[in-house]
Amino acid sequence: MAILEALPETAEGRRRFALSSPIDRHGIGELVVSTPADVDAALARARAAQPAWAAKSPRERARIVGAALDALVRHRAEIIDTVHAETGKPRIEALGMEIVPSCDFLNYWCAKAERALRPRRRSLHGYLRPTKKLVLQYQPLGVVGVITPWNGPFVLALNPVVQAVLAGNAVLLKPSEVAPRSGEWVVRLLHEAGVPDDVVQVLHGDSETGAALVGAGVDKISFTGSVATGRTIGAACGAALTPCTLELGGKDAMIVCADADLERAAAAAVYLSMLNCGQVCLSVERVYVLDSVAEEFERRVREQAQAVRHGPGDPVDVGPFIWDRQLELVRRQLDDARARGATVPVGGDPVGDKGLHFAPTVVTEVTHDMEIMREETFGPVVAIMRVRDEQEAVRLANDSPYGLSGSVFTADTARLRRIAAQLETGSVVHNDAAVIYGVPEAPFGGRKSSGLGRVNDGLDGLRGFTHAQPVLIARRAGKREAIWYPYTAATERQLDWLVRVGFGRKLLRRLLS
Repeated sequence: MAILEALPETAEGRRRFALSSPIDRHGIGELVVSTPADVDAALARARAAQPAWAAKSPRERARIVGAALDALVRHRAEIIDTVHAETGKPRIEALGMEIVPSCDFLNYWCAKAERALRPRRRSLHGYLRPTKKLVLQYQPLGVVGVITPWNGPFVLALNPVVQAVLAGNAVLLKPSEVAPRSGEWVVRLLHEAGVPDDVVQVLHGDSETGAALVGAGVDKISFTGSVATGRTIGAACGAALTPCTLELGGKDAMIVCADADLERAAAAAVYLSMLNCGQVCLSVERVYVLDSVAEEFERRVREQAQAVRHGPGDPVDVGPFIWDRQLELVRRQLDDARARGATVPVGGDPVGDKGLHFAPTVVTEVTHDMEIMREETFGPVVAIMRVRDEQEAVRLANDSPYGLSGSVFTADTARLRRIAAQLETGSVVHNDAAVIYGVPEAPFGGRKSSGLGRVNDGLDGLRGFTHAQPVLIARRAGKREAIWYPYTAATERQLDWLVRVGFGRKLLRRLLS
């Protein structure tokens, strides 16, 4: 049985799905799909409710939304139960990956909202400075559609929803149909905190519901998910001129330099490729290790991987795949790698006969003609390739259609920065990986096929859910400006004098800059 199985339609003609847990495939409920008419009705309610919410000051909105942090702390055990049932991730992992960063995001964005969203002056340069002054004020966009994935179903819903609501928008959230109740918890917490029901709503369903939301006429789409779906959404948003951010897949490379702490690097390679059963867009999916330390590094990785607890039962370190289709994709990549000469010294096969468990896997002697080094894996696999030097490591790391993030393991921060400057990725992490999304001060987003736009980014993260409206204010105003009609010889002489004197002399150019 699939994790998501179609059921007969309801009496009202709505599609339904049965949900089962990836742990052992036991039933965990059913999902009734929101129709395009449901989406339109929710959008109408959101449009009606949003102006009153936007009329509240950023401080007041932050006070209300901030109460969701208390609700999150109170309900954390229930949320963990839901996430565990829907995704199979170990409870400790649900706590560390979903709850802890969600608490931090709520705390951070509520603390920054007033400062980020209040009007601010921006200094002018040059010849307009004596007569004009510039003020930026941040207007809510209106209604934001948020579409989120199944791999981090709570935290990846909470972060954009909270930012959009704090910025004064209403939000329509469409969580993944594979883990719908985990995402729904975000809406429940905000309602409990006092955010009006119609300001934040949940719409359940699959790609049909997502397409209806994208095409409904919202004022922005925030999407996290696959490259293929992201391209479709990006095309639809482009046709409608709807702003969007697309956080898509990755094939992140880890570079292990000759001076790296091999104990830490090996432990990181295993953990950061197998966290959440490898189903993290920022997972380490390719490891490039210098020849001079490769043998020792690979030995340590094999030992670490063999010690990872997995499979049915408890306690475990690595849970199951969340979706059955992912298990088949990883199995296909491993078959291709073996056929092309790779070695699989650890793991490589499913475990058990009920759930979607897969053995932690190490693959060596890989090359770039293998799918496992070209396509996103999203599984508990460490793929290791030996390289001659740092230059070859950089060249191979960049030889990918993806560019989400990357990591460099070295004791030398100058070497780190030199390598980072050459990597075609959205971000680089030193002696660690995957953590960059949890740093709200940092802009997060991918290059190449890994996404479009930036999220988080400190104060600009909240401003990304607004229109930054420049208001140009006159310091003093006469009856007319010198450039206004009628044009005269005196007008021409004044403009020519500005060019000749203002821009033709280095000292005055500096003063006008």
